[in-house]
Amino acid sequence: MEKYQGLSSKQAGKLLEEYGENRLKAQKKTGALGIFAGQFRDALIMILLAATVLSVLMGDIAEALTIIAIVFLNALLGFLQEYRTEKTLEKLGELSAPSAAVVRDGAVQRVDARQVVPGDILLLQAGARVAADAEVLESTGLMCDESMLSGESAGVEKQPGSGAAGKVYMGTLVTRGKGVCRVTKTGQQTEMGGIAGMLGSIETQQTPLQKRLAQLSKWIGIGCLFICGAVALTGILRGEPVMDMLLTGISLSVAAVPEGLPAIVTIALALSVGRMVKRNALVRRLHAVETLGCANVICSDKTGTLTENKMTVTRVRTPQASYEVSGSGYRCEGELTRGGRRADTGQDPALLRLLEIAAVCNNASLSPGRGGRQKKGQPEILGEPTEAALLVLAAKGGISREKSGYAVEREIPFDSTRKMMSVLARAPGGERLLMMKGAPDLLLQRCTFVLEKGGIQPLTPQLRRRILEENNRFAADALRVLGFCFRKAAAGDLYEGDMVFVGLAGLIDPPRKEAYDAVLKCRRAGIKPVMITGDHAVTARAIAKQLSIFREGDRVVTGQELDDLNDRQLKELLPKISVFARVTPAHKLRIVRAFKAQGNVVAMTGDGVNDAPAVKEADIGVSMGVTGTDVTKEAASVILLDDNFATLVYAVEEGRAIYQNIRKFIRYLLSCNIGEVFTMFFAMLAGMPVPLIPIQILLVNLVTDGLPAIALGLEPAERDVMDQPPRGAGESVFSRGLAGTIITRGLLIGLTTVSVFVSLLQGSGSLQTARTGALLTLVSTQLIHVFECKSETRGLFSINPFDNPALLGAAVLSAAAMYFALYNPFLAKIFFTAPLTGSQLFIVFSCCLAVPAASGLIAAVKNAGRRRMRGRPGKLVGKRV
Repeated sequence: MEKYQGLSSKQAGKLLEEYGENRLKAQKKTGALGIFAGQFRDALIMILLAATVLSVLMGDIAEALTIIAIVFLNALLGFLQEYRTEKTLEKLGELSAPSAAVVRDGAVQRVDARQVVPGDILLLQAGARVAADAEVLESTGLMCDESMLSGESAGVEKQPGSGAAGKVYMGTLVTRGKGVCRVTKTGQQTEMGGIAGMLGSIETQQTPLQKRLAQLSKWIGIGCLFICGAVALTGILRGEPVMDMLLTGISLSVAAVPEGLPAIVTIALALSVGRMVKRNALVRRLHAVETLGCANVICSDKTGTLTENKMTVTRVRTPQASYEVSGSGYRCEGELTRGGRRADTGQDPALLRLLEIAAVCNNASLSPGRGGRQKKGQPEILGEPTEAALLVLAAKGGISREKSGYAVEREIPFDSTRKMMSVLARAPGGERLLMMKGAPDLLLQRCTFVLEKGGIQPLTPQLRRRILEENNRFAADALRVLGFCFRKAAAGDLYEGDMVFVGLAGLIDPPRKEAYDAVLKCRRAGIKPVMITGDHAVTARAIAKQLSIFREGDRVVTGQELDDLNDRQLKELLPKISVFARVTPAHKLRIVRAFKAQGNVVAMTGDGVNDAPAVKEADIGVSMGVTGTDVTKEAASVILLDDNFATLVYAVEEGRAIYQNIRKFIRYLLSCNIGEVFTMFFAMLAGMPVPLIPIQILLVNLVTDGLPAIALGLEPAERDVMDQPPRGAGESVFSRGLAGTIITRGLLIGLTTVSVFVSLLQGSGSLQTARTGALLTLVSTQLIHVFECKSETRGLFSINPFDNPALLGAAVLSAAAMYFALYNPFLAKIFFTAPLTGSQLFIVFSCCLAVPAASGLIAAVKNAGRRRMRGRPGKLVGKRV
């Protein structure tokens, strides 16, 4: 590089001090202590801490210690999950360019990419990652993959000059050729740095679940104050001592707080996160799991997310015949077929020649995957993706560079003016051919002959017109089209004229196979999929149509059209738009915000740096783990470790299931706690002795609030979970009649317990026996009720009690604990219980089973009626709301 002296080491050092290291500003990391402290920023946790203080003031140290232990366990579980995830994310991270070749002190040096400074002479070659933004000084067929910035899968040619073609950008990949560039911007000043900087202006918002739990905490707080006041007032009106009544009211308020709820929510979310990691979805924030479940719009990047980001030849046309090409990606698996039969190159000399040109007029190479981040069996490519796709095409036809026998002697590289590439190649026998590939319309201008089955024939105007019509048909199907031709040549003969045309090849970045099923599943679940891409509108529409994202009546809107729309016009059009094409990062951000402004819960998937701001702005940001950039991973709430769109659909299903389960154990815990309050309240109103003493209330909470509620969080997803529309972001946790169900069931639990207490008190005359019966009734009704909570629509006789072994085991353990509390002499003394006779047990269990049995029968009748009505759709005409 004698032409370039580059910077001196001294100059580079001064510039490094002035501009700083060539790296993006890392987002401020939250330390371990900060993550742990963050677990206490929750309204329900504050209520529990207040209950702890009240318990200590009343001398109930055991209750206070229990609540403190639960709060600490909740914080510890949340901390461990988030801390582990951050560490996993750090391991996933990778440097954009670990080293760079520069000219300094007149010599080529390889330096750490962080040490690159403005003014450095940067040397690029195929396979290198660009270390900084730079202007192109020299170019020999230089082409870069800028999909991480632009979203376009096609490579971009680079040449000296002004405009985008005269610049290379930090983090992009050189796919072909070589070049010399002068660094203009480093670190945060680069294009990548500018996009990453947009993340700082986006505030992190509460998830829907966090909002719902905050709402629940508010109602629990109001309920506790009401209970305290009502009980105290009732007792005072009956003439009881004021201080005693205030303490009784406070104790009941503390008992009413479902202290296990935060821990159980955290445990359920953590278990869900564990299941999702096994399915290749890494959740960075626990509450993000549930947010996925209420997403009703998924804005997905096209390149690498819905498509494979691997150019693939799908069609070949020679003057003699049309061929389909099976297989996708860079695996050399598949074949060329004609009419369902394998193509025979012996019957079509033009096809054989086309495959030879594809293999020889080519600078790419394929090698077996070496493991690591590369998927098993997936070849690694060196070079431009389009050329790699042509190598794979040739291999599917049984041709390779080595098998062809041709050795390249000279090359005329591709450039944006000629839009062609030619090589002079020599066969082992000494015959030389000039092989050419390029844009069909320009390539045809250099052709005067065509290769047919009978040999080389003149290229007539009619045949030329047919070839161009075929080219247009390929382009209409969103295929990138290349033409192929050749001629015999002498040594050193590079004349690109009088060529012999042999055919066309159509390429596309194919949709992921699993993406189609995932999109259909989303539609069934009431989720609107939206494609957002930097690619051309025609290409985007074709891919979206294949995936069923674009349907009849939908709109495709380009970035330019988006700029021409004001917010009101965009709001009106938004429901009809399923594809946004030719968009910039700022456009993506505006699109996500527009959907959110209409009350949608938006998920945004992406992998490139260009996706990061929109990913962070979305209610749930999803990054690709393999192809995703560090900036996007940092912005995301969920990372798909296998870059599989189907994994996202599983995550949505898991999110819906976890919310169902949260509602189940909220229903269970609050019904049971309200039942305890009603039990005490009814007895006080009737002027009876207290049915349960404090140690027995503590036993009820320990036996019923812990393991059974946690086991409810392990309930499998209900069969129709993805056949229901997503719930609204503002929907209350008590919606769809849950509040009424909780209060009614709590009331019935209280009445059942008081009935047994009165019956045994009158029958035996023993207060201890009556309290034992009330204790057993309260626990038994709750253990029966936990199975009712398995479904909101089916009764006790319609559920499968064995599909959740954890719940069955928890119920058995709780029942065993009650048995020992009643019949073990040592424990009986602690809990002040007495053994019950057979007739007394009959009274207890008859009362316990009466209510669930009746409600189960009613639910069974209702469900049978619904099934009959579904079997007669004509009866429902005019009933749709």
